[in-house]
Amino acid sequence: MNVRRLIPTAALAGAVALGATALTACSGAGAAGTKDGKVGVTASFYPMQFLAEQIGKDHVKVDSLTKPGVEPHDLEITPKQTAQLGEADVVVYLKSLQPAVDKAVAQSGVKNIVDAATLTELEVHGSSGHDHGAEEGHAEGEGHDHGHGEAGQDPHVWLDPAKYAEIAKGVGAALEKADPGHAADYRKNTDELVGKLTALDTEFKNGLQNTASRTFITTHSAFGYLAERYGLDQEAISGVDPESEPSPARMKELQGLAKQENVSTVFFETLASDKTARTLAADTGLKTDVLDPLEGITDKSQGADYFEVMRSNLKNLQKALGAK
Repeated sequence: MNVRRLIPTAALAGAVALGATALTACSGAGAAGTKDGKVGVTASFYPMQFLAEQIGKDHVKVDSLTKPGVEPHDLEITPKQTAQLGEADVVVYLKSLQPAVDKAVAQSGVKNIVDAATLTELEVHGSSGHDHGAEEGHAEGEGHDHGHGEAGQDPHVWLDPAKYAEIAKGVGAALEKADPGHAADYRKNTDELVGKLTALDTEFKNGLQNTASRTFITTHSAFGYLAERYGLDQEAISGVDPESEPSPARMKELQGLAKQENVSTVFFETLASDKTARTLAADTGLKTDVLDPLEGITDKSQGADYFEVMRSNLKNLQKALGAK
């Protein structure tokens, strides 16, 4: 199994020192049968944790298996976490993103399991935002299957606010089932969250409608759903794995593409090395900036929650694409 470079110790220490808002949900690993009568929800990583917190609010205690600063694909589950997972009232995860979580969930015996991959349609995305089939975008990362499910399906659905809203509805329904006494509250919170996600979708639509370029270059192909939703073309330096070294031929291809498509910026992300992005930028005279795949929130994130980071992503895309 390929293991990506983990975040440096100093960065991890910084992440651990984050404010209570980001860490309250991560204090233990699997909380169920909580003494205060709250529903114990275990989430696999940040986007699932955020949904459970926003919809459950005061009625739930949410724990995340992936701590701040850890790249989710690299997660290994401890025996203690596996045992605690089995005690959760509800488990919310995204099958195929984290193989270790998939295995632990399958063995957990938890009654209320929510697989986000079943709540919206997963697609296959190649190097660009359009559906080019499974083979494209995998060339540089042969044999590396982190983060891709059946037939190379792209799991990064939370980066499309419309698809994330579909998942939110499914999480809300699961909480209603697990805790019928507070069903009305879960329904109300779900509606509020879906409303905010619909508004975010409109912001992206309007903000990216008129741009000088429609193509953006990023370290790995996490933004296929976002690109497809807003009519953009994603070009990934390294395909699936942001830590794999791109071939000289791919770098040369991207240099030509940057000139042809009026690309100004190469994007890197917060939880992976920016080496390849900076190399390509230096070779082509381009700028670099952050496009955050929101797999985790750390002190390096441009915002404290999903909505703030997504709005930072929008701002950075508008700047890079020359929004009018």
